[in-house]
Amino acid sequence: MTKEEIKMIKIQELHPFTDHPYKVEDNEEMYALRDSIYQCGSLSPILVRPRSEGGYEVISGHRRVRALQLLKVDSIAARVCDMSDEEAILVMVDSNLHREHILPSEKAKAYKMKMDAMKRQGERTDLTLSPMATKSAIDSAAEIGSAVGESRDQVFRYIRLNLLIPELLDMVDEGRIAFRPAVELSHLQEQEQYDLLTTIESEDATPSLSQAIRMKRLSQDGKLDMDTIFDIMTEEKPNQKETVKIQREKLDKYFGRNVSVTQIEAVIIRLLEQERARQIKKRSEREDR
Repeated sequence: MTKEEIKMIKIQELHPFTDHPYKVEDNEEMYALRDSIYQCGSLSPILVRPRSEGGYEVISGHRRVRALQLLKVDSIAARVCDMSDEEAILVMVDSNLHREHILPSEKAKAYKMKMDAMKRQGERTDLTLSPMATKSAIDSAAEIGSAVGESRDQVFRYIRLNLLIPELLDMVDEGRIAFRPAVELSHLQEQEQYDLLTTIESEDATPSLSQAIRMKRLSQDGKLDMDTIFDIMTEEKPNQKETVKIQREKLDKYFGRNVSVTQIEAVIIRLLEQERARQIKKRSEREDR
């Protein structure tokens, strides 16, 4: 990394970082940033590096650039610094990881980019969540995690999300699929994931962790197909079973305190069966008239 300089740069000369993993969207956070800059100004320069083909590549400050575009501002203060690709990636990733709201897909892509950059800098890495991961891969994951307060295993889990098809990864970002089930689903083959997507959309159901683990194991055994996915996804989950609760004091006047819940349930079911039989008999007698 060479000496840097600070200068004003035209917005039209700026280009987003190649494969930038963080989304820049016109949402409430962006509008809040826009309003803040309008009231207080942009407090710190963005970081850029010169491009060989002209203009500058933004390393840190993509959201500030967009906020200024919304304000129709035509230039911005920037720190200009020559960096290698690896140096730029490491700075770009680290400068964004401490944001308050980061989507799972953003972390997944950012962690992988950082691991790849560390690999090119001389550290061998295996980007799969595998017991066979090399020692240097484990060290790299631990280093990445320590900077953001996450374990090395959690870093590997996020990296695995990159193996999800885009539609499933979007569902993780939206909160429709929980993080840990998503990690297990990343082990499914691409076509199996599309079959799962079809079932999710047709049945309006998303997999629990136990369902995701079962599908992963079946996939590894070569036994996961569309019918099996459908059977797993349409089964009744424990938390979907309806329960009926009756306060104990309401039952005590009929059963007394010494009767167990199991005994009470048995009596209620027997009485309901008798009543059901009586109703059927009564209806049959009316129809015979």
